[in-house]
Amino acid sequence: MSIYDFLDEHGIKYENKDLIDQAFIHSSYVNEHKVNTGNNERLEFMGDAVLQVYSAERLFKIEPPLPEGLMSTRRSNLVSEKALAQIVRENDLNQFLKLGAGEEKTGGRDRDSIISDMFEAFIGAVYLDQGQKEAYKLLDQLMTIHIKEVDEKTFDFKTKLQEYVQADSRKSIVYETVSVAGPNNAPEFKVAVKIDGLIYGYGTASNKKQAQKNAAKDALEKLALL
Repeated sequence: MSIYDFLDEHGIKYENKDLIDQAFIHSSYVNEHKVNTGNNERLEFMGDAVLQVYSAERLFKIEPPLPEGLMSTRRSNLVSEKALAQIVRENDLNQFLKLGAGEEKTGGRDRDSIISDMFEAFIGAVYLDQGQKEAYKLLDQLMTIHIKEVDEKTFDFKTKLQEYVQADSRKSIVYETVSVAGPNNAPEFKVAVKIDGLIYGYGTASNKKQAQKNAAKDALEKLALL
């Protein structure tokens, strides 16, 4: 299987094969072989920009609308080195990577930093070759499920409550531990969340951090923000 078989399977058009090939050429490979096209670093720069805009657009369209701070957090998670490397592994894209012997020997083909850069370069190449429509078409196929996962995993009740409070700079938010019950090996924390000294919610859990999140959720429900 070649990268072009992969593109064909996903219904993605291509014309400039040299450009697509370049996306998978690591600098270590160039150092050991005569490669006219060079390495993938410039394409990586382009792909990073495409991914930033793509993820911002997709997150912007989520309903109900997400606040700016939450969109920023989720975009960072979505295009992180770890997240992009996961997409590469899911689709076996690193099989197309061209590495120098040294990098190959030290596990470069499965290193997050290298394969996430390769993915950015790949997207950059598709964008330059076929434009935004085809690049977005490919990203929708590879990333939609991850956008949904990020949406579910990174929802943070404390962040949402903080954003609500920050809308009025005069307000302050404090989490106070009201009580700790149970044995030392299985405690139960009860936390109250206060806004300007008034209690807006309570939360209980086996650890303080989760109890704070539960208190924030309780407050958001009472404020009709959920």
